[in-house]
Amino acid sequence: MTDDSPARGDWRDGLPEGVDRASLPAIRRVQHDSRAVEAGDLFVCIPGERADGHDFAGAAVEAGAVALIASGERVDELVSLGVPVVGVRHPRAAMASVAAAHEGYPGRTLTVVGITGTDGKSTTAFLTLAALEGAGLDVGLLSTIETRIKGEVVPLAARLTTQESPVVQHLLGDMVAAGCTHAVVEATSHGLAMHRMDRCYFDVGVLTNITPDHLDFHGTFEAYRKAKGTLFEMLNEQPHGAPQRTAVLNRNEPNWEYFAKRTKARVVTYGVDNDDADVRAEDVMAWSDGSTFTLTAGDDSIEASVRLPGEFNVENATAAITAAAALGLDIEAVALGVAACEGVPGRMGRVGGAAFDVIVDYAHTPEAMRSVLETLRPVVEGRLIVVFGCAGERSRERRSGLGSVAAELADYAVLTEEDPRSEPSEQIIAEIAEAMVVGGSREQVDFERVTDRRAAIARALEIGSAGDLVLLAGKGHERSIERADGSHDWDERAAAREEIARRFG
Repeated sequence: MTDDSPARGDWRDGLPEGVDRASLPAIRRVQHDSRAVEAGDLFVCIPGERADGHDFAGAAVEAGAVALIASGERVDELVSLGVPVVGVRHPRAAMASVAAAHEGYPGRTLTVVGITGTDGKSTTAFLTLAALEGAGLDVGLLSTIETRIKGEVVPLAARLTTQESPVVQHLLGDMVAAGCTHAVVEATSHGLAMHRMDRCYFDVGVLTNITPDHLDFHGTFEAYRKAKGTLFEMLNEQPHGAPQRTAVLNRNEPNWEYFAKRTKARVVTYGVDNDDADVRAEDVMAWSDGSTFTLTAGDDSIEASVRLPGEFNVENATAAITAAAALGLDIEAVALGVAACEGVPGRMGRVGGAAFDVIVDYAHTPEAMRSVLETLRPVVEGRLIVVFGCAGERSRERRSGLGSVAAELADYAVLTEEDPRSEPSEQIIAEIAEAMVVGGSREQVDFERVTDRRAAIARALEIGSAGDLVLLAGKGHERSIERADGSHDWDERAAAREEIARRFG
């Protein structure tokens, strides 16, 4: 993503009604971090939990900002800086609006599929990308795992589940410029709640599932569910003349009706072995490396497959095919696209070279861990050994949930760091260990603690033997570990390969 690309639209078109736009200048980029401001930029003052952007407005102007957006009640204290100041009620929402306008409203040009849920978002996003490409379309992807534009991976500096709205809109603009007609966007609860997804103009919204998560941020499950529901409310933002929009909902998810009531869009449901779903996956044949199944809609049926193991991936594949079919695409073509998808980075990825199977997966919530362990259990002749931890500055319920699942379904666990951030890793691990003990596990018999993640991987490889399977859970595709002293480079697959070479090479 370049910093010197010309404006594709006029940021002033995204301002609220009643703002005097005549006195406002054209801008280079929309910024919310004063450290990134350069000459000609607009600086949006975002009130945050740890810092308030209003306090950095002076620094932004010194760096070259030619206009400011601020909370209405803070305007008077900023006018002395000598640049125009636009007062708004919600700076974050205003930032998304002006960013979309600045990029020429790319979401109005693209056909956009948004995917939300607790687990399976990224996998479903990749499978939806494969489905659309199977129909011969040029597609862009914005996901937690990576960003792609017509098959090319776009590197991003910030590790965020959803990038801030100026980045989102700029990338969508890049997709339009590259000739993409469609975009697949992973919509996280943080991104939805913080207006990062505003003005994407979604045509299809997909729900995978929802279980309590990120309660450290949202406070309650109801607030978390409400944030997810924002995606389906966005389907109501239908420009005049646009085709009907569609909510694609998992009929096996107990909360599906809540989301159906949140939208005026057409609702299409999908499900595995669910006769009430509009699109049904039936006759599932599961293998160690994927599944085949029959996909039925009304009186029509086709054969489908996915190269990822587990029933939950049959569910993800069904969601992807249903979303593509909701756009009027040929269902057989999109199903072939999904079948051709060789895998998803960081999801159930095998690492060879050991005397037993080693798998890297992103599973970092209790439900995701349960799904992965239940999928692997039938194909493991010996012990199922799992290396995992839990992120700091996140809901404590996640720690106890992961410990409970591991106590129930793993034969042995090596507890380690994940992304401790400002919290001591030892304390996080202790909370997981406590839940495992409550679940009937015994320390040094059923689990042990190894704080350093590389050492934990080495320890699991040391105790593994023929017939066992070692699951490295929680990091998947990520390329860093977030500790108290900052971000440290980390590649789980590379670390596993190196430790396998050291142990067996």
